[in-house]
Amino acid sequence: MSLRLGDTAPNFQQQSSEGPIDLYEYLGEHWGILFSHPADYTPVCTTELGYTAKLHDEFAKRDVKAIALSVDDVESHQGWIKDINETQATTVNFPILADKDRKVSELYGFLHPNASETTTVRSLVIIDPNKKVRLIITYPASTGRNFNEILRVIDSLQLTDHYKVATPANWQQGDDVVIVPSLKDEDELKQRFPKGYTAVKPYLRLTPQPNLD
Repeated sequence: MSLRLGDTAPNFQQQSSEGPIDLYEYLGEHWGILFSHPADYTPVCTTELGYTAKLHDEFAKRDVKAIALSVDDVESHQGWIKDINETQATTVNFPILADKDRKVSELYGFLHPNASETTTVRSLVIIDPNKKVRLIITYPASTGRNFNEILRVIDSLQLTDHYKVATPANWQQGDDVVIVPSLKDEDELKQRFPKGYTAVKPYLRLTPQPNLD
């Protein structure tokens, strides 16, 4: 399956390190990140899962629930989690899907035959509360994810869902944002952006981040 932005994230039922998982029930009305790993007991994945556990409070602030995936079974996951907790000085606090039959991997397009016939690529999908796919990132197996970028994208998505703005290159929380070009009415601009804005060009208008005091 070729998953694209704006698609409805496919639901599934699969075993995990925390018991049976139904994706839609697990996420409820929360945001979600689903990310795949080539296999258990791999070095880069060990650091990634440890770092995800350490980000629990950051994800919770953003109403995000994490769920990982590896193609090994639950017994293997349980042993690997012990290693992750020990080596990364943390406690894994989210489920890891046991996708031994590769049902979820195939459903989400995590298997790339030209990269590997048997293991998943390092993919990540952000799913919003309406179960829509909002971001897809795929890394080669040799490159660990940048979780600061993932948090940044979640911040951008949640901001731009509620305000008629977009976030410019390298935007971080607190930086100025861009007013969407379709918004042209001056009265509406004043109402929506009481802090004012700077028109660098007619199509490039910067305004302070609207959800900050």
